[in-house]
Amino acid sequence: MTDSAQSSRMSDEQRAERRNRLLASAAQTLGALDDVLTPLAARFADRGYALYLVGGSVRDAVLGRLSNDLDFTTDARPTVIAEILAASASAVWDTGIDFGTVSAQIADQTVEITTFRSDMYDQVSRNPIVSFGDTLEGDLIRRDFRVNAMAVRLHPDGRQEFCDPLDGLSDLLAGVIDTPSAPENSFNDDPLRMLRGVRFVAQLGFTPAPRVLEATRAMVDQIDRITVERIRVELDKMICGEYAIEGVDLLVETGLADRVLPEVPGMKLTIDEHHQHKDVYQHSLTVLQQAIDLEALDSRGEPYPETGDEAVDADQSRSPDLVLRWAALLHDIGKPATRRHEDGGGVSFHHHEVVGAKMVRKRMRALKYPKAVVDDVSQLVFLHLRFHGYGDGRWTDSAVRRYVNDAGPLLGRLHKLVRADCTTRNRRRARKLQETYDDLEHRITVLKEAEDLDRVRPDLDGNAIMELLGLPPGPLVGEAWRFLKELRLDAGPMTREDAEAALQQWWARREG
Repeated sequence: MTDSAQSSRMSDEQRAERRNRLLASAAQTLGALDDVLTPLAARFADRGYALYLVGGSVRDAVLGRLSNDLDFTTDARPTVIAEILAASASAVWDTGIDFGTVSAQIADQTVEITTFRSDMYDQVSRNPIVSFGDTLEGDLIRRDFRVNAMAVRLHPDGRQEFCDPLDGLSDLLAGVIDTPSAPENSFNDDPLRMLRGVRFVAQLGFTPAPRVLEATRAMVDQIDRITVERIRVELDKMICGEYAIEGVDLLVETGLADRVLPEVPGMKLTIDEHHQHKDVYQHSLTVLQQAIDLEALDSRGEPYPETGDEAVDADQSRSPDLVLRWAALLHDIGKPATRRHEDGGGVSFHHHEVVGAKMVRKRMRALKYPKAVVDDVSQLVFLHLRFHGYGDGRWTDSAVRRYVNDAGPLLGRLHKLVRADCTTRNRRRARKLQETYDDLEHRITVLKEAEDLDRVRPDLDGNAIMELLGLPPGPLVGEAWRFLKELRLDAGPMTREDAEAALQQWWARREG
C-alpha cells in the first residue's frame, strides 16, 4: 500500500502520532551529522546570520533517506557564504554564485548554501531574474512543491527548529505532490517543474494533487521552453527512481511524454505479438520492472557473491542501472514502424530490433546523451532478440562466441534484459525460456574457461601480418586483421602456424 493510501485511512490522532514519530526520526538522523551542522551554524551565527537545512534534505531526513548532499539556505549574501566556507571547508566552488549559491566539501558531506531567493521569471525562457530575499517564508514559497518547502533552523548550540509555514509535512504524510501556490503560476515560472513532479512520483511513490495533474495536462506544451539538457536530467532521475514504472506511466498520462519521449506513448498503438498484454507499452513497463528487480542480482537471479570474480560492492549492486533501465523501456520502440498484419490474423514485427536501435540513437542524441550511453542502450536494443535464435541449444560454438563478442562489456546487462523480456503468463513456456537461457550462459562459461572470450583477438597482430605478407601500414593490414578476427570467432584459438597458413591462403585467394 502506498503512503497516500495509508494516510487516507488514518485518524487525526494516528496522523499526529506518525507526524511526531517522523520528526523525531528526522531529528535523530540530523543529530548524527552534528559534527558538521552545529559548527557550520555557529560560524554563520558568529557573523550574525541564520542557517537553515532546506528542501529535499529536510524531506529526505523525515523519510529516513538522507544522502551526503545537503542543501541550506541563509540570509547571508553569497560573498559572505564564500568567506565562511573558505575558513572551514576542504574545498569550495562558486560556479553558482551568480544565482546566490556556493558549494563546498565538509568532511564527507557535500553542502550547497543559497541566499534567500525571491525570483521573478521572464516567462519566455524560464530564466530567473535573480533577486535575493530577506525571509525564510519568502524563500520557501518560491519552491517547486510543498514537500520541498520545509526547513530546519540550525542553532549554534545544536538545537534544531522545524519550520513548515506551508504545511509541507501534511503533504508528505499524505503522499501528495502539490505546489505552494497555484500550479499554473508555478509552472509558468518554470515549466520544468511539471517534469520534476513526475520525477518525484518516481522517486517517492507519491501521487500528484488533482490540480497539479490538471495544470500539467493543460500546460504540457510549455515544456518546449526547457532545454533538452535539463529535460534529460529529470528523465534520468525518473527512470532511476524506486517507483520508475509509476513515473513513466504519469509521464505518458499527462502528455509530457508526447513532447519529450514520444516513442514511449507511441508503443500504445501496437498489440504485442504474443497477445499476452494490452499493448507493447504495458509489456515494456513489465520488462522495465523485471529488469529493475534483476539489478541487485546476477543474471540467474542470485545475489552477487561477496568474494570472487563476480563480487559486487553492496552499494554498487543497489545502484540503479541507467543503461539497463533505458534499454528495458525502449527495447520494443521499433514495433510500431515494423508492424505487419499477417494472413490468418497474426501480427509480426520483423527486424523491429534493428529499427528500434536506430530510433534509440536518434532520440537519445536529440536529448544530448553522452555518446557512450547512446551506444550502450542502442546496442542492447539491437541485441535483445538475438537469443531467440538459440532454440534448444542449436547454436555452434562460433555463434556463442559472436554473441559474447557483439555484447562485449554489455554481456551482463544483455543477460538481464533478455531474462526481463520474458513476460509470458504461460508458466511452462516461461520456465522453458529461462532454462534455455541458463543453458546458453553455461555454454558461455565453459567457453570462457577454455579461451579468452572477453577479448577475442586475431592470433596475429598487425606487425606480424605486415611481416608475413610484406605489407606497409595501411588498409590492407586492417582487412587482413578482420579476416583473422572472423576466423578466430569461427574456429576458436589457433596456433601461430595455423593462423599464418590460413592468412597466406586468404592472401593468395585475394591476390588471385
